[in-house]
Amino acid sequence: MATPLIEIDHISKFFPGVKALQDVSFSIETGEIHALIGENGAGKSTLIKILSGIYQPEPGGIIRMEGEQLSHLDPLTSLHHGIVVIYQDFSLFPNLSVLENITLGRFVKRGRKLVDYKEMRKVASKSLEQLGVEIDLDTSLGDLSVARQQLVAIARALANNAKLLILDEPTSSLSSSEVDKLFEIMRSLKSRGISLLFISHKLDELFAISDRFSILRDGRYIGTYGENELDDDQLIALMVGRQINYTIYPKRYLDDPLLEVQHLTKKGNYKDINFTLHKGEILGITGLVGAGRTEVVKSIFGLNSSDEGSILFEGKEITIKNPTDAMTSGIAFIPENRLSEGLVLRKSMRENLALTILESLSNSFGLIDQSEREKIVKEWVARLEIRPDNPDLLAAKLSGGNQQRVVIAKWLATEPKILIVDEPTNGIDVGAKAEIHKLLRSLAETGLGVIVVSSELPEILSICDRVVVMRRGRVTADLHCEGLNQEDIMSKAI
Repeated sequence: MATPLIEIDHISKFFPGVKALQDVSFSIETGEIHALIGENGAGKSTLIKILSGIYQPEPGGIIRMEGEQLSHLDPLTSLHHGIVVIYQDFSLFPNLSVLENITLGRFVKRGRKLVDYKEMRKVASKSLEQLGVEIDLDTSLGDLSVARQQLVAIARALANNAKLLILDEPTSSLSSSEVDKLFEIMRSLKSRGISLLFISHKLDELFAISDRFSILRDGRYIGTYGENELDDDQLIALMVGRQINYTIYPKRYLDDPLLEVQHLTKKGNYKDINFTLHKGEILGITGLVGAGRTEVVKSIFGLNSSDEGSILFEGKEITIKNPTDAMTSGIAFIPENRLSEGLVLRKSMRENLALTILESLSNSFGLIDQSEREKIVKEWVARLEIRPDNPDLLAAKLSGGNQQRVVIAKWLATEPKILIVDEPTNGIDVGAKAEIHKLLRSLAETGLGVIVVSSELPEILSICDRVVVMRRGRVTADLHCEGLNQEDIMSKAI
């Protein structure tokens, strides 16, 4: 029997008060696409950081690469052995050229002081050629789309002679056609003997591309299964230790207008957008990536001022030039990327929760009323059931689902009448998704108007009362969700 590309034996990692990984063992074969699956907090990120040399495992843990034991991995040593991680943010340099991004790691690894640009071009061109894509090497990376930046990240991996390519949520910001292209490239890499460790919460994608699945739960290894050994329900049950069924909430017909968007237009973003949000309603906005969904809701919150059109709040026209205007009108906005835009990760849960209400907590001398802040923080931690319920805990230490709860609590503390949530469960495991859905539905039932921007149609059909479908910057349909199915929505989106 052939030696696996990489063997992970009895790997554990402990942090103060947390057992992130406990005795995890599995292997990845040469030239296979291997899915690593688990809820947020299951230990996936910790294992990736051990493989990439950022963390050291506890004594007794062993990693073998092609039969050779790897000791004391650091990031450069891991790269030298052909282990390359592509994180969700790609870890690229937007101010550098495509050429520099592809080859920088290779030349840092060699420790060179002088750079041979001719060799760099040769290496970069070969890497892109292997992917079957054409990208101008002199283009600034920041000028490329997200999908093409991802291709640059994969080309960088090839330039570093990757043997194991770890893809962390690689499809989170891609359209369906871009996902198809990525999968085509993944299969091509597999055919050339490169192994891929694929991390995703999207079950349809996992089953579409993966050869085997290794499952973690609460830091423990549950098992490895072939692609034909599991279905969706069995996989979810193994991930969470219980059966989860997405709730299809009753669809309501509401007629008390809260927010009316009329003929909203911004050149290059969207044109002639019209819809109404009613009190207590959850309105979905969906469409393919690039349809203009996020640009519209950012305009409503004052982050992307429109050129034309009007916004009415409770029947009266309002002017929103910036987020302060939106907040004054009772509008709150939760961005798609909670890590970079929604939270200050190095600050505590307490500090994050109070960020939006500091002015109301301050006295005439500019000092914060600590007792009032503590009261409000404790109230929202309890109301949103944030776990662990320790306000001193850093936001970075929370699971994805609880991080999202902190962001929601932060904005609910402003007592808004409208809550806009962009991709509310992006990068969140199936168990936490169900809880976030339940929370949003309960908020709407109090009379709060909720706008949910989502590319996941099952999510739209689960919690929304109505859905606005967008394509190429225009509204193509405004539908009630009663009796609606995914095919109905997709036909309007494409």
